[in-house]
Amino acid sequence: MSLAQIREPAVADVGIAYCGPAPTPADLAAAWNLDPVLFAALALFGVAIARRAQPIPGWAAFATLALVFVSPLCALSSALFSARVAHHVLLIAVAAPLLVLAFPKARAGGAPAAWFAAHAVALWVWHAPGPYDWALGTAAGYWLMQATLLGTALGLWRCILAPDAPAHIALSLLVGTVAQMGMLAALILFAPFVLHAAHLTSTLPWGLDPLRDQQLAGLLMWVPATAPYIAVGVLLAWRLAAPDRAAR
Repeated sequence: MSLAQIREPAVADVGIAYCGPAPTPADLAAAWNLDPVLFAALALFGVAIARRAQPIPGWAAFATLALVFVSPLCALSSALFSARVAHHVLLIAVAAPLLVLAFPKARAGGAPAAWFAAHAVALWVWHAPGPYDWALGTAAGYWLMQATLLGTALGLWRCILAPDAPAHIALSLLVGTVAQMGMLAALILFAPFVLHAAHLTSTLPWGLDPLRDQQLAGLLMWVPATAPYIAVGVLLAWRLAAPDRAAR
């Protein structure tokens, strides 16, 4: 990576991330997040699953949230932008639809287009350099990022997975989400310079320069992140075609 590929960081001091300082490979196995407040929240969530949720998607959502917030992935996301994108993918494209399936009686409220727009704004804002570095360096910013990403994803997935959702609306939301995530992924992948000050040096112990790590993040957002939306879209299209197949 040449000096021309590193822009002047917009944030000189990004602070210490909620998940802790960026670990090295030797430190990662011990880098579990043992925040007692987080453990209490997960325990309450477990009680809610046991009492009111569909068990299979409920406990799958619990396991996904534990992976995202408790496991060493939390600390790794302080070191690698690609790990942070993997964190976000698990949150919005795995945990969110599982939560919707776990609590099917909950309703999103609001227009589907509004949830689509809110989720798109949240994704783009939190991957922009300034907001991203602030979220990585402060506990308040970190949890605001998580709450807005997960909250808007829940609203969007409720509109998509609702039993009475018109199929054309659900498919439009899925196609639109894949399109806007693909555009964001392309911007990250093909950016000629490092976007985030937080990762200018944190990637080096992992054998990655920050631009390569950023390119990997773009690829993760382009392919794995959109796969759940495409899979649900294909299933909806298959169901729509079922009456036509039966009539032949």
